[in-house]
Amino acid sequence: MTPEAVERDFREKVCDQLRLASEGLDRYRVFTPFQFEDGDHLAIVFKREGSSWVLSDEGHTYMHLTYELDERDLHKGTREKIITNALSVFAVEDREGELVLRIEDERYGDALYNFVQALLKITDVTYLSRERVRSTFLEDFRALMEETVPESRRAFDWYHRERDPDAKYGVDCRINSMARPLFVFAVQNDDKARDTTITLHQFEKWGLAFRSVAVFEDQESINRRVLARFSDVGEKLFSSLGANRDRIVQYVQDSMNG
Repeated sequence: MTPEAVERDFREKVCDQLRLASEGLDRYRVFTPFQFEDGDHLAIVFKREGSSWVLSDEGHTYMHLTYELDERDLHKGTREKIITNALSVFAVEDREGELVLRIEDERYGDALYNFVQALLKITDVTYLSRERVRSTFLEDFRALMEETVPESRRAFDWYHRERDPDAKYGVDCRINSMARPLFVFAVQNDDKARDTTITLHQFEKWGLAFRSVAVFEDQESINRRVLARFSDVGEKLFSSLGANRDRIVQYVQDSMNG
């Protein structure tokens, strides 16, 4: 099929506002009106690989998403499920970050339609509702602790079984095997900040020996008065997880070895 015929098939099956531009031998850029949230267009290349023709984003989609998200967070939790489902439904292959769809039986337009749909579904990770963002934050926090702390030295959802049998004062992750265990809290909103403040005050009343660190989803979103009270009892605070991932890992590791 000639490039002109392929372009016509693309337009018939996808949209009229579409064109092909040659970029060398058996390689064409596919210009479409479809965009990311920030206005950048999807990157799509139509090219020959051996005896077949494929559509490829040449790694652009994941790269674009990492402008807002940590690359590691794309491959776990809720985000991973969204991406994996999109790839599976539209038969798109992930080749170490390059998304590729092989065209079968000269069904060029159908293939482009599926490829565009897959890319748009993947960009949905930036449109998560507030509740899903919150769940993703907690999933990301837990995954970071699992990656950083050996299983034998951590306990999730810890509480003091003797003094607190009803588990009113919980710790998201307790890191042990030190003179003073490290209590790590994931703080996603005002309510969690207040609860953690109360929990730390209670631990002090009980005379527990411990150190504490809080990882916020977004510290700037916390009420100033709530944050001020929290700061009075919290030992170490990180304003967010994504931007401070390496610092959090270093702090936890230093605490474990100290």
